Amino acid sequence: MEKITIEIADERHYQYAQAVCDLIAESAKQRGTGIAKRKPEYLIEKMETNKAIIALKGEVLAGFCYIETWGHGEYVANSGLIVNPIFRKQGLARSIKKVAFDHARNKYPDARVFGITTSGTVMEINSELGYRPVPFSKLTQDDAFWKGCQSCPNYDILQRNDRSKCLCTGMLAPSKNEETAMKLDLSNRIIKK
Repeated sequence: MEKITIEIADERHYQYAQAVCDLIAESAKQRGTGIAKRKPEYLIEKMETNKAIIALKGEVLAGFCYIETWGHGEYVANSGLIVNPIFRKQGLARSIKKVAFDHARNKYPDARVFGITTSGTVMEINSELGYRPVPFSKLTQDDAFWKGCQSCPNYDILQRNDRSKCLCTGMLAPSKNEETAMKLDLSNRIIKK
């Protein structure tokens, strides 16, 4: 039996870009909430720059996620997490998210990792990775990020509230370097006692 592989996407995976877009659109329709629509060309650019994670079972697309940077590299987000319905409820989203989270933190060690989501499952996964719920004011204020919310059916709520709240929950994790410094500080405190 062939197992699911999760890897950093590259030019070998361009053929899956449209299928990922279709999965994102279908999932957004089923949930009735926003997942930013993307074009295949956008996802191919993510693959070209080693900012995408793909899960495959043989030649079948099992899942996908990509990395975006915001605020001149101060923030990084793992976006577009999607799992093919035939592979759901197997822990695959958790595995993809973990690979994307680690890859983002290694690629951008000074950037805080954030996300916004309406998915309880994604919130649970994020919490396991070290994200904490925060007000939107603690997230990137990069206008380009918030522009991505325009394809969401709840965008009017975000606009009405001056980007301070919506149906999504904002979540933030420390950068890799911040986390290392916190662990070192804690270790030093323990040694001093």
